[in-house]
Amino acid sequence: MISLVWDNRFKRELKKFISKHPEMESKIRDELEVFVENPFAPELINHKLSGKLRDLRAIVVDYDCRIVFKFVEKDCALLIGIGSHDEVY
Repeated sequence: MISLVWDNRFKRELKKFISKHPEMESKIRDELEVFVENPFAPELINHKLSGKLRDLRAIVVDYDCRIVFKFVEKDCALLIGIGSHDEVY
């Protein structure tokens, strides 16, 4: 089990994303619960990013919803951004 730290940018982006896609709120919550239990669960498609985001990772919440994060410790992840593929990459 890992703990989550919510970056201020993530909080703003989450609020904005949910206001545009209210149907995704429960899906995001569910996927974050899976992430806390097992950040490498196959359904999350946890992957390293490249280029200017090379120090970060992302999980797939839905077809066009990603959460960008960074492991700050072995059992702690900093949530950095959320949005569509084009918005976060």
